[in-house]
Amino acid sequence: MSSIKSQSTGQSKRRPLKSYIWDTWDKSPEERRFLTKLDACLLSYASLSYFSKYLDQQNVTNAYVSGMQDDLKLHGNQLNYITTAWTCGYVIGQIPSNMLITRIRPSLWIPAMEVIWSILTMSLASSKSFTSLVIIRFFVGLAESSFYPAIQYVIGSWYKGDELGKRACIFHTTSAIGPMFSGFLQTGAYNGLNGRYGLAGWQWLFIIDGIITVPIGILGFLIMPDLPSNTKPSALYTEAQLAMARKRMEEIGRRPPTKYTKKKIIGFFKTWHIWTLVPRHTVYTVAQINLYPLGINAVQVVTTLVWAWWSDAIGARWPPMVVAGVWSMVNCIVLASSPLYTHIARRWVFYYFTLCLGGLSGLILAWANELTGHDNEKRSFVVACCNTFAYVFQAWLPIVLFPQVEQPRVQKGTIATIFINFGMICFALLTMVLQKRDERRNRKYMEDDDEIPEGTIILETEKPDNASKESKLKD
Repeated sequence: MSSIKSQSTGQSKRRPLKSYIWDTWDKSPEERRFLTKLDACLLSYASLSYFSKYLDQQNVTNAYVSGMQDDLKLHGNQLNYITTAWTCGYVIGQIPSNMLITRIRPSLWIPAMEVIWSILTMSLASSKSFTSLVIIRFFVGLAESSFYPAIQYVIGSWYKGDELGKRACIFHTTSAIGPMFSGFLQTGAYNGLNGRYGLAGWQWLFIIDGIITVPIGILGFLIMPDLPSNTKPSALYTEAQLAMARKRMEEIGRRPPTKYTKKKIIGFFKTWHIWTLVPRHTVYTVAQINLYPLGINAVQVVTTLVWAWWSDAIGARWPPMVVAGVWSMVNCIVLASSPLYTHIARRWVFYYFTLCLGGLSGLILAWANELTGHDNEKRSFVVACCNTFAYVFQAWLPIVLFPQVEQPRVQKGTIATIFINFGMICFALLTMVLQKRDERRNRKYMEDDDEIPEGTIILETEKPDNASKESKLKD
C-alpha cells in the first residue's frame, strides 16, 4: 500500500507492537484525542446507519416468509424481482450521489437521505400488491444509494493508510449484524404484534424498522463530520484539531476538493484504477444471494475484522483478498461436489464459510481511497463506481444464477461463483502489480529528475520541495 508504505516501511520507521493492536496507541496525546473523538462520531454513526440499512434490506425476505407472500399472493420469482427493483434504484443513485458529496456537505446529505429511506420503508406496510412493492423498493434503493460509497469516501478523507482498513471494515461488519437481528425482530413483531390494529406481523416489521432508523438519521445531523477541508470548528472539533486533520491528509497526498473540468472527468476513465479496482467488487454480491443463517453472519463478522487488522498491520490490501478468494473457491467446490441431502453436516460447515470474503468490500474501497487520494474528485468517482458495478450485476445475476425456484441446490450459481472468485484474485494481483509499477516510477523520477510518465502518481510524502518538479505532476 503506497500511502502505508510511505508512512511506515518506506520511511523504515519501526512501529511498536501496541500500534498493531490499535493504531492510535503510539500517537501523540493530541492526535490520539482527536482520533478517538472522530471514531466516536463518524464510526458510531456509520455503524448504526449501516446496521439499519441492512435491517431494512433484509426485512423484505423475512416479511416474505412471514405472511407477506400469502397476503399479497406473491409467487414464482417475484421476490427476486422485488429485490432487483431495489438494486436498480441503488445502482442509478450511487455515482451521482458520490459526485454531489464533494460539493454538498455530507453531514446534511447523508442523514437526510437516511430519513427519507426510513419513511419509504415504513410505507411498505401499506403495500397491497406486487406492483406497489416494486415501486416503493425502487425508491428505497435510490435513497439508500447515497450511504455506503459516501461513507467510505468520507472515511477515506480523514484516516491514514495504517488506520483506514480497520475503520472501513469495522462499520462494514454491521452488514452482517443487521440480518442477524432482522430475524429476531421479525419473530418478535409476528408473535407480539400480529393482528394488532388490523396490521399483520410482516407489516409491523417495516414500521418498526423505520422507527429504529429515523432517530439514527437525526443523530447524523448532530455528529456526522464533513470533510477536513470544510468542517467548521465546533464543540466537537477545535480549529487546532481540524488543522491537524488537514495536515495529516497533506502528508499522505490525499487532496481536498477542486474544480470539475472536462479534462478531469475524461481522465477518470483513462486511469488504470477504475479498470482494476471496480470489477473485483462483484464477488461480494454473488455471495449475498445465499440464505443468511446466524452462523454465516457470525463468520462474516470475524473474518472481516481479521482481514482489516491483517491488512493494516502488513501495509498491503491484496494478501487478504487472495487468501479469502482461495478459501471461497474451496468452499464452492465442496458445496458443488457434495450430495444435497447425504452429507448434511459437511455442507453446513461450508455454508457457514460462504461469506468469508464478505468483508473484503471495505478493504477494496480502502485501497481505492488510497490509490486515488491525489485527486479528490477521482477518488469520489472510483469509490462510487466500485459499489455501483457490484450492484449492476446484482440487478440480474441472482435471477440467472440463483433463481428462487432452484433453491436450495443452485448448482450453476455455486459453480459460477468459483470463477468469479478466481477473477477477483486476478484483479487483486493486477492492481498490486500496477501499484508497484507506479511506485518504481516514482522512485526513478525522484532519483533521476526525469519527466514523470503520464498517469504516474507522486506520493505527497515523496514530492520534492522544488516547484519545477511539482509542476510535472500528472493527474
